[in-house]
Parts: sequence; structure tokens; C-alpha cells
Amino acid sequence: ISQREFEQQIASIESKIDSLDEKSFFCELFQLITAIGDEHTRIEPQHLFKYTVPIRFTLFKEGIFVTETTQPNIMLAKLLEVNGVAIEEVINQFRKIIYNENPSFFETMLLFYMNNTYILKGLGLTNSAEEVLYTFETKDADTISIKLKPSQNPTMKRAEAFSLLEAYSGEGNYWYRYYPDKNCLYFNYLNCKEDKNYSFEKFCSQLFESISINKPEKLIIDLRYNGGGNSKVLNPFLIRLKNNYLNANGKLYVLIGRMTFSSALLNALNLKQNFNSVLLGQPTAGSINHFGETLTFTLPNTKATVVYSTKYFEEWKGHNGALTPDIQIDCSVKEFNKGKDEVLEYVYRVKD
Repeated sequence: ISQREFEQQIASIESKIDSLDEKSFFCELFQLITAIGDEHTRIEPQHLFKYTVPIRFTLFKEGIFVTETTQPNIMLAKLLEVNGVAIEEVINQFRKIIYNENPSFFETMLLFYMNNTYILKGLGLTNSAEEVLYTFETKDADTISIKLKPSQNPTMKRAEAFSLLEAYSGEGNYWYRYYPDKNCLYFNYLNCKEDKNYSFEKFCSQLFESISINKPEKLIIDLRYNGGGNSKVLNPFLIRLKNNYLNANGKLYVLIGRMTFSSALLNALNLKQNFNSVLLGQPTAGSINHFGETLTFTLPNTKATVVYSTKYFEEWKGHNGALTPDIQIDCSVKEFNKGKDEVLEYVYRVKD
């Protein structure tokens, strides 16, 4: 937006500042940031995460469901209302404060904030930041309402289905497994960052040694839950993959999703443009052409941190918005509950 438009919005906030409490004030600032239209620029109130209630949600094609909680009776329940407000209206309210030209970015941030009473109070969706009332439809089709309060370091349990999924079965920033029954090698790249006690060079050598010994028919690179870091960390892998037999049609599969962002998006784009890969999953949270290379400053009174972009990256001329998969697969809560990863299942079924 223009400097003039930006300053007009600041003046609008200043004109009503005496009528705003802290939480409403910051939601006004979130709207200001949203107007800029940049996924990397953001504001972080100092005490924001002290207002997180002990529940986490996952978006499936049937809706928003509980996948981590302290309340066993609402595990995998569908979210219907927040403090008596229908979920559709709740989502509309969040559109004011979250950049939403990229649907995947909006959906990821929506789930990130949906359990935060600071944000819910600032949007006027709750009367108090001390508790929030959620209404659910349980697996048995019962309707149940539960009040939750912010809690520090609660003991939450995840849905049992997570323990059955390959994507959640490893540790560290990167790991791989060879599955003889499927003759596939699965490489999960969780963070674009070196592990202190396990260099990526060493990991890469071991991965390609496994390829040499086992000769898998397919290589699967999972970037669905990678939020970024340093895109260059993956370079040793890409250099060796370039001339490997798995860099071929029907052999190389890259999984992307709503959480694929920043450097992970750049890695996925590289694999799309320069390798014989097929992309599967959902559109990325990061946009192909985007602002980045962030710096920060601190607001003097509230001590909130502002993270802001300094550089524009045009990675693929004419291709705006998210990186979209060649084959889009929207996952079902029913299949998730069975411990099935529909994206991986698709790759396993594909014939050369």
C-alpha cells in the first residue's frame, strides 16, 4: 500500500485509541499489518502466548477438529462455535487480522490463533481473556460445550492417529526411512536447519548410501510441515540428486502443504523447476514471489516486536500466490483417525 494509505490507517487507530483496551489495540495493529499484504511482516505482542488455552486444532476437508487436548471427551471433535459465535463467522472475523490472499497461509495462522484468548478478546469474540467457551460436535454426534482457561505448559495428549503416521515417527530436523514392502525411500525434511549433533552432509551421505544399497523405486521428500530456515542447507542433497536415477518421471515425489513456508517453499520450487518431480498435497503457506529477509524493532511502550521484510524475491515470473501441487489431495478426518496418510497412500499406489 502507499505511504499515504498506511499513515491514514495509523491516524484512524490513533483517533480511537482511548476507547481501546490493549487486546483490541493490537488487533487494530494486526489489521494494519494485514493491509500491507506481506506474509513475513508481523507484530508479536510481548505476552501473547501466555493466553494460549490447552487445545490444538487441525483443518480437514470436513472442518476444524481437535487433535491435541487435555480433555479426552473432545478428541477429534468438530469445532462448531466459539463463545456462541458460529465457526463461519469466527473465520470471517479472523480475515480482518490475517493476510488471506493466500488461503493456505490464512488457514495455518487461523489454527495458530484459534486457541488464543488474547486474540479472541481483541476481536470481540470473547468477553474476557481469562477463558473461552468452545462448542463441539463429538465423534458420537453429541454437542458439547467446554470452557477453557489459558495454561502454561499443560499436559496435553495428541490424537492416537499421529503415532501411526510416518510424518510424525522421526526426530530431528531431517530423517529418512526405507520401506522394503513399498520399495520407497521416505525423506522427511522438517526444518531448514542443521542439527548440531548430526550434520546434513553426514545425513545426506547415509541417505544416498541407502539408495545405493536398496535401490528404491521411488523417493519421497516430505516438506509439508517445514516452516523454513536456511534454504541452502538442502543443497548437498540437491546436488547429488541431480544425476541420480531417482530424478526421473514417476520416481521423485515432493509433498507440500499448508505449513510449507519461506525457505521450504524455495526448496519445493527448486524441485519443481529443476528436477523431474511430481508435487502432491495442498498449496503452500508461502507465496512463490514474496517479500522476506526480515529485520525487527521493538515498540517502545508495549515492548511488542515488529518483524518486517526488507527485500522482494521474484522466484518465478508471472506465478503469484502459493505453489500449488500437481495433484491436490485434501485429507479426511475419517482417514486420519484410521492412521492413514492419504498423500503418502497415493504415492504408494502410483505405478511408474
